[in-house]
Amino acid sequence: MDNDSLEAMSWRERLYTIIFFTNTPAGKRFDTWLLVVILASLVVVMFDSIASYNQRYGQLLTGLEWAFTIIFAAEYVLRIYTHPEPRKYIFSFYGAVDLLSVLPAFLALLLPDAQYLLVVRVIRMLRIFRVLKLTPYLSQANLLLVALQGSRQKITVFLLSVTTLIVVYGTLMYVIEGPSNGFTSIPISIYWAVVTLTTVGFGDIVPHTPLGKALATMVMITGYSIIAVPTGIFTAELANAARQDSLRHSCPSCDKLTHEANAAFCSRCGSQLFERREHDATE
Repeated sequence: MDNDSLEAMSWRERLYTIIFFTNTPAGKRFDTWLLVVILASLVVVMFDSIASYNQRYGQLLTGLEWAFTIIFAAEYVLRIYTHPEPRKYIFSFYGAVDLLSVLPAFLALLLPDAQYLLVVRVIRMLRIFRVLKLTPYLSQANLLLVALQGSRQKITVFLLSVTTLIVVYGTLMYVIEGPSNGFTSIPISIYWAVVTLTTVGFGDIVPHTPLGKALATMVMITGYSIIAVPTGIFTAELANAARQDSLRHSCPSCDKLTHEANAAFCSRCGSQLFERREHDATE
């Protein structure tokens, strides 16, 4: 869309095009400056969390935070006003993120530390994919979602099994070590089992008896043994999702979706698939 087309629109339609699209010079400039303002607001929030800067420039940083909040609030209202379907925008992903980038500033009036929740504005930086024309790369994220959905049941069973194992290990360690060695309760012992099984090892609670150390050794070995299980499940599902995606060449005649990646003809009706594949390549 060029500038001549924009001039023929009403001012509300023009604002909608500028705010929601990047295929015009004005729209691209709007999103670029919006990203700069978002980045600047994040820098201000981070500096405000540093005690020395907060004591020295507290009033200035607070003023800047409110200035950015007013800008984002005005932008949010403009998006609602100019959108042809306001409800669709409000309940969309970006609509929710835009609202969350404003609310913490007002919550800070009741809960002072809530202002640091303004870092949620970093999610708005996802708009950089539109500005830099990187949207096609986001389609690859669908493979990750498909892989997660495919491995959901396996990973759920795995997590339930590990949770059961952690409860058993924690209870055994409580019985073996007891409160005298720092294992004052079963929940504390389960916490130790989680830390040890995940190979984090904070060291705030450690076994002292020979039997407790033997059990800790078993927990550590178990942790190294099972750490690769969810990774393997997800990797297998990801490879399967990528393979299925490569086979999706729909037939122009019978609409059969799945064909081999190098297939030249439909396996159902025998129609030629070259036209469809050339069209996919141009996209």
